[in-house]
Amino acid sequence: MKKVTRKIIEIDEERCDGCGLCVPSCAEGAIQIVDGKARLVADKFCDGLGACLGECPNDALRIVERDADDFDEEVVEERLKHLRPAQKAEETSLPCGCPSAQVRSLEPQRAAQPAARKLKASRSASALSHWPVQIRLVPATAPFLKGADVLVLADCVPVAYPDLHQDLLPGKVVLVGCPKLDDTESYVEKFAEIFEKAGIRSVTVAMMEVPCCHGMSVIVRKALKKSGASIPVEEVVITVRGEAQEGERRSA
Repeated sequence: MKKVTRKIIEIDEERCDGCGLCVPSCAEGAIQIVDGKARLVADKFCDGLGACLGECPNDALRIVERDADDFDEEVVEERLKHLRPAQKAEETSLPCGCPSAQVRSLEPQRAAQPAARKLKASRSASALSHWPVQIRLVPATAPFLKGADVLVLADCVPVAYPDLHQDLLPGKVVLVGCPKLDDTESYVEKFAEIFEKAGIRSVTVAMMEVPCCHGMSVIVRKALKKSGASIPVEEVVITVRGEAQEGERRSA
């Protein structure tokens, strides 16, 4: 492909911490997280408009003018068509009827006695009301999503926050994923489809205090914009010590 002098994104690897906030901001899918850093996949995928600039907390992105392959809209459209086929396949035809893909509604548990002496005398009850919980595995048509209050969890939150089942989960449908390591653009598409079809009443986004986790809020906001739905969103930030930050429950 012939090189042309044009504007294009440049990523400062020294500044980039791999948070991934820029990934869902690029509608062309030109940026991915590779080896813990944001990378420009190919010059031809970047339109040079800089929609990703405002999401970077470290100012690692900037627009420069240099010789580069020209932006190719047709190639971008083909790329976007093939970015998510694996996700669709997992949702509809996982091999061997994988139990992780079987949609189920559950009854929230009551507190129960432990089965082994090594455990404490009692344990908290699970407030989980459905299965599966991974964003990639939950179809937008799942019956438990209809008219639901949704809890979107960055996947470190359940490990860090001991009061999850008592505080955040009761009465909510939970969807779990990682905004740094997963395919964030596919998450935008999935949530947009859910927001369009399921009549969601509210969304609570729970994320860790570390910068990369805030990508989950970006994903939800992008999906809301894409879907055109008007749904109230609340954000909860959990510290690495497992506490909900004071004053961090806010409307997005």
